[in-house]
Amino acid sequence: MLRKTLFVLAIASALAACGKESKDPGKGGGKDGKDGKTAAGAAARLIISPEDMLTIESNALASGPVITGSVQPERNADLRAEVSAVVIQVLKENGEAVKRGDILVKLDETSIRDSLNSAEEASRAASQVLEQAERMFQRMKTLRASGMTSTQALEDTEIRRNNAQSDLSAARSRAAQARQQLQRTLVRAPFDGIVSERKVSNGDTAQIGKELIRVIDPTSMRLEGLVSADKIGVVKVGQAVRFRINGYPGQDFLGKVRRVDPAANAVTRQVAVLVDFNDKTQPRVAGLYAEGRIEADSVSAVMIPDSALVKAGDQTYAWTVKDKALHKTVLRIGARDIRTGHWEVQSGLASGDTVLRTPGSTFKDGQQVELAVPKKLPAAAVASSASAPAVAKGN
Repeated sequence: MLRKTLFVLAIASALAACGKESKDPGKGGGKDGKDGKTAAGAAARLIISPEDMLTIESNALASGPVITGSVQPERNADLRAEVSAVVIQVLKENGEAVKRGDILVKLDETSIRDSLNSAEEASRAASQVLEQAERMFQRMKTLRASGMTSTQALEDTEIRRNNAQSDLSAARSRAAQARQQLQRTLVRAPFDGIVSERKVSNGDTAQIGKELIRVIDPTSMRLEGLVSADKIGVVKVGQAVRFRINGYPGQDFLGKVRRVDPAANAVTRQVAVLVDFNDKTQPRVAGLYAEGRIEADSVSAVMIPDSALVKAGDQTYAWTVKDKALHKTVLRIGARDIRTGHWEVQSGLASGDTVLRTPGSTFKDGQQVELAVPKKLPAAAVASSASAPAVAKGN
C-alpha cells in the first residue's frame, strides 16, 4: 500500500513539473514571437541618408571618334657616331638633364689627331712650295719684260705656281676635314633636355652610324594618335581632344588637333592625327599609351555614374527610389564620357529620377525605404558641449 502511494505521488510531481515547464516556455515563446515580428519588420525597411541618394541629371555628352596612340616628344635626337672609333667615356646616364653643348660621349681621337698633324704638316710644306713658286714667277716676269727669257719659260713657271696653289688648297682641306673629325669625337647635346636612352658603354667600338645616346626634350610632348578611317571625315584641325594617359590615373588631359595626315595606313586603315597639349600639365615620360576622344560634337544626354550601376550578366540596372520604396530599374546604357566617367542612359531613367549612389547586393525590389533624419542633441548636451571649451580655457 505504501509503495502504491509513493508511486502516485511521484507521478503527480512529474506531471506538475511538466506543466510548469510547458507554461513558462509558452509565456517566453509569446514574447519572443512578438520581438521576432518587430525585427523582421525592421529588416524589411531600409534606412538611408540623403548622401546615399543621387538625382539623375542631363549633361552634355561629347561625341566623336576615339583616338589612341602614345605620348612622344617633338624634339628628340638619336645621336650617332660620325667617326669610327672606340668609346672612351660615357658622361651621362639615363634620366640625367643636359644643357645644349654638354659633352655626352667621348670617342678615341688618337688616329684622327695623327691624321690632323699629318695634314697640317702637308699644308705648311705646300705653303712653302707656293711661296717659292710665286717668287720664281715674279722673277721670270721681270726677266721676260727685259727680254732676257722666253715666253715658254714664263708660262712653265706660272703653271708650277698654279699647281702649288692647288696643292696648298688640298692640304688645307685635308687639315680642315681632320679637324672636323677630331671635333666629332666629342658627342654633344644638341639642345636642353634629358638623356632617355644610353646605347653604348666604355670600350665599345663605334662604327659610323652606330647609335650612341638619345636625348629628348620633355617640355615638347605631344600625342601621336590614330583614328579609324571610317571616322576621319569629322576630324578637323583645331578640335578639342580629351584623353587619359596610362600612369596618370584619374587625370584628364586636354589637347587640340594640330595636323591630320592626308593618307591612311594601307594595313590598319587608320589615319595618324597629331595632338598638342593645351597647357603645361603634360607628362614628362615618353612612350606612354593614351586613349581619348576627339570632341567633334556635343549632345544633351541623361548620365549616371558607374558606381550606381549594377551588372548581372548581360543586364544592367539601377535601384531607383520612388514612393518610399526601392525599384529595380533595367537600363540601356550607351557611350561612356571619358571626361567624367559617367555612362549615357538611353532608356530606363529620366532627368530628375532618384537612384542609390552605391547600391548593395541584398536589396529587394519593392523594399520600403525610410529617410534618416539627423537627431538633434538635447538642450542640456548642447549647453554642456558649448561650455566645455570655456572651462578648459579657464583651467
